Amino acid sequence: MLKKRVYLDHNATTPLHPEVKKAMTQMMEIFGNPSSIHNFGRDAKQMMEVSRTSIAEFINASPEEIIFVGSGSEANNTVLNLTACCSSLECSIAYKHGKGLLTSRIEHPCILESSKCLEERGMKIDYLEVDSRGKINMEQLKAKLSNHPILVSIMSANNEIGTIQDIPEIVKLVHDNGVLFHTDAVQSIGKISVDVKKLEVDFLSFSAHKIYGPKGVGALYVKKGVPFCPFIRGGHQEQGRRAGTENTLGIVGMAKAIEMRKLEMADENKRLLGLKTRLKDGLIKNIADIKVNGHPNDCLVSTLNISFSGVEGESILLYLDLEGIAVSTGSACSSGSLDPSHVILAIGATPELAHGSIRFSLGRSTTAEEIDYVIEKTTAIIKKLRAMSTVYIK
Repeated sequence: MLKKRVYLDHNATTPLHPEVKKAMTQMMEIFGNPSSIHNFGRDAKQMMEVSRTSIAEFINASPEEIIFVGSGSEANNTVLNLTACCSSLECSIAYKHGKGLLTSRIEHPCILESSKCLEERGMKIDYLEVDSRGKINMEQLKAKLSNHPILVSIMSANNEIGTIQDIPEIVKLVHDNGVLFHTDAVQSIGKISVDVKKLEVDFLSFSAHKIYGPKGVGALYVKKGVPFCPFIRGGHQEQGRRAGTENTLGIVGMAKAIEMRKLEMADENKRLLGLKTRLKDGLIKNIADIKVNGHPNDCLVSTLNISFSGVEGESILLYLDLEGIAVSTGSACSSGSLDPSHVILAIGATPELAHGSIRFSLGRSTTAEEIDYVIEKTTAIIKKLRAMSTVYIK
């Protein structure tokens, strides 16, 4: 008998949508370099620009405001590197009186590690705290804006606990203080409505492989008229804003993934909310001493993060894997670390409780039968691990 295989790690990456796979397969013969002026290159260029327009429309942007990059992490690094470039070179009047960067304690590692690097190079970095549900402290934001940062970078939805920030309210406050705003929307695009005109953000990062598209391709929205310096230099691609031959096949896959999100997102969100509620209620009913992390309402319907007291998250993950169930203890980009999740610590958990946190992230293939299987196996595993634990007290 084959072991059941259940994938509940969609926040880390998603399988290719069948329609994405079909679109990419059909376009594989268009191999020309989109920078070449012969017909092979023109075919590739046309394919890329049609995709750019489709992707731009999804977030209510203009095609020229979309820059194709290699990943969400590259998009985020591009924006943060821009602050260092403009701070040191004073390449724009808009930055002359600004200094430093303001971000939050619960950002993705690519933002936090880049911030650390900038700090080591002499830039002033300020960090915002969050409340026990993962929401930005607005009073602290108001206070720290008086330090005149160059840029504020706050993620739209957290990759570990799913909390959705009040981006319009944050942006208004930031812009009222004459500061530029960037949001990491990697976990938001294709899961919640994202309209850059309504949000009024200056920069927005997203990626294909979180929405059933291919890995190795992402995009950065840069509002028209906002100062910009290339992060990768050496070519005229992307209107001189990102050197390197574009991943045309990946871009086509990303556009098709976006197209499928337009068609499926609303109905899928309703279904996933029901499955997430089923999972949460089942675990709470069957397992004592657990804590649900994240905001109860302003949260991605696909993300459920739970801390199990008295056990190690890595042990839970490995035992679940033996049962064919794939979950995560946090961000995929920091899964090699033995440190407790910085996000769970930031919302006030003890290091011991943070070490026992598991992220279940659901997707388009998740079924009620799979959810019931996960509840059954997780209940048995927690019981077994707690029986072996020297620290868990009933």
